[in-house]
Amino acid sequence: MKARCLDTRKSVGRVICHDITKIEKGAFKGALFKKGHIIREEDVEVLLDIGKSNIYIIELAGDELHEDEAGQRIADALCGPGVVLQGPAEGRVDLRAGHKGLLKVDSARTNRINAIKNVAVSTLHTNSPVDSGDMLAGCRVIPLVVKEMTVKRVEKICAGTPPVTVVPYQALKLGVVVTGREVAEGRIRDGFVPVLQEKASSFGLEAPEVLFAADEKELIAAAIKEMLGRGCTMVIVTGGMSVDPDDVTPGAIKKTGAKIVKYGAPVLPGAMFMLAYMGKVPIIGLPACAMYFKTTVLDLFLPRIMAGEEIRARDITMLGHGGLCRRCTACVFPNCSFGKGAN
Repeated sequence: MKARCLDTRKSVGRVICHDITKIEKGAFKGALFKKGHIIREEDVEVLLDIGKSNIYIIELAGDELHEDEAGQRIADALCGPGVVLQGPAEGRVDLRAGHKGLLKVDSARTNRINAIKNVAVSTLHTNSPVDSGDMLAGCRVIPLVVKEMTVKRVEKICAGTPPVTVVPYQALKLGVVVTGREVAEGRIRDGFVPVLQEKASSFGLEAPEVLFAADEKELIAAAIKEMLGRGCTMVIVTGGMSVDPDDVTPGAIKKTGAKIVKYGAPVLPGAMFMLAYMGKVPIIGLPACAMYFKTTVLDLFLPRIMAGEEIRARDITMLGHGGLCRRCTACVFPNCSFGKGAN
């Protein structure tokens, strides 16, 4: 890279090597064009108007790239399904969600990319639920000009499956089994169903099928099986999840013959969470905290299940780091630390 002086009228397509300022008394003072700007046809008259009949421009060597081109190529390499690009602007390209879904980031590969000199990639946490248009990541190179080999190293790391994707949610059919004799007999009003209806709606699901069952293993297990018979592709069983003798929901889930992934999660609120699978259908044992707190363990796993991911025991145990909800006065989840640990 070298700089030389050129007639402004012959500078279209060239790169400015320093900020060009404009001072207009009482109206404007600042950089009219920033270092690295690529001069356009319409810029020529503007430059001449501020007295720039000659301008210092950058000449790139054959193996060099301007920051805009480098940033664009890096973003293209990072960008997977469900992701759209915005930019470049002063070398930076943003990655945004093309649709609602679950953000997946291959952090091992983005770490390798950030270890490359003069490259910066910044992302949200993987497994973040996102809406269409949300910012997911930003990338750029640090200097104004980089060697093309730098970008090729990034492209090689990203080859195959791009490291940043947004997985769309599936149209699951939700079944809810509400446990508790007092609820089944109509002695008290259930508080779980309205909460779960709201969560289902936020994912675009239809209102869930609902059954009530008294606190007996056989009755709860039969209700779960009935939900499966109705074609439900996810079943949530509410309440009765503690270790008290009369809390029989975990035993009822086991009685169905479902494969238990894990009972107990290092997440607060939500420690008495249970996850099992009947074939590919997830069966969730949901503790009472989900009725009282806006954000719980359910909010960490529901987006992943909705995206078609099969949750393993390791996925649950890894949530201990970051699994403590701050219980903020105004909940801003998922834009907070909850559930953003080692995953």
